[in-house]
This record gives sequence, structure tokens and C-alpha cells, in this order.
Amino acid sequence: MSWPVRATKVVYENPWIRVREDAVTRPDGTDGIFGVVEMQRPAVFVVALTDDDEVVLVTLDRHTVGTSVEVPAGGTDGQDPLEAARRELAEETGLVARDWRQVGTMNALNGVCRAPEVVFLATGLEPAPGVHDSAARAEEGIRDVRRVPVREVIDLVGDGTITDGETVAALMLALVALGRVS
Repeated sequence: MSWPVRATKVVYENPWIRVREDAVTRPDGTDGIFGVVEMQRPAVFVVALTDDDEVVLVTLDRHTVGTSVEVPAGGTDGQDPLEAARRELAEETGLVARDWRQVGTMNALNGVCRAPEVVFLATGLEPAPGVHDSAARAEEGIRDVRRVPVREVIDLVGDGTITDGETVAALMLALVALGRVS
């Protein structure tokens, strides 16, 4: 089934997102208007796993929802996704990883958005040279970086502490790749 587009117009655009309004024919044959948010570039998500089987999480203040506990993430800003993931991990956590593995791709908010995302598993973590109190962390509202055992991370999802859908999906992709979920 498809949604034929009869006309489209961009109603808002900035360097990160574009919002367009499509005149569509719905699957039932009726005419309608559909708003679509398009991310200008893909995003990356990093599940950083320590040698002690802990996931590195950041707590930050989001303009949209307030306090949020998430895996490190951000836009590719025109970079190759792996390079962007390395940058985001260092900026948000002050860590670098020896080993990187792409564990999946996903799309956020399929009902209203085109938001491609790439998920990486990062291991062999160590402090990033010369990165201590990152200005990027302050700019993004990151107020805490912590290491949480995998079992406790799953509990944080279950008890509603982690509510970011992309973080939940990234964690699932990493756990599947690690053979912990079948």
C-alpha cells in the first residue's frame, strides 16, 4: 500500500530538520494532508560497553521532555557515521573506544518522520586524551555521565527511568548483537 503524494511544500527548514506538508491520497482512497519531519542528516547512537559489562549513559536536559537518560548520540554533521559516533562518544562522555562495531540501523518516529539512524557498539573504552570537562557537554545540557551494569540498564528501561525510544532501540540492537537476546 502506498500514500501517493499529489503536492508537497516545505513549511519550515533549518540546518537540522525540514518540515514539509504533503497533499496525499490515504490508503483508503480519501484525500488528506500529512506533515513530515525530515532530518537533514542521519544520526548516530553509541552503546559504549566497559570491560566490566557496564553501559555508559548520559543524563541530560532535553528542551522537549526535560531530564532524559540516554546513550551518547548525535547528528553526523556531514561526517561518515563511524567518525561521527567517535566524536559523539568523546564529546559526551570523555571516552574513546578501541573497538567499534555497527550493530544496526533504525528509523525514528516512522509515523511522522524520516530520521535514519546508525547504531554502534563501542568497546575497549579509555579516557579521551585531553578531554575532561567538555564544553559540548555543557552546551547540550549533559549533567551526568555514569556507568551502569547491563542488568541495571534493563531495569532502568523497565521502571521507566529510560524513556528515550531511540536509546531503548539502540540498547536492544546491541544486546542482540552480543547474543544476549535471541
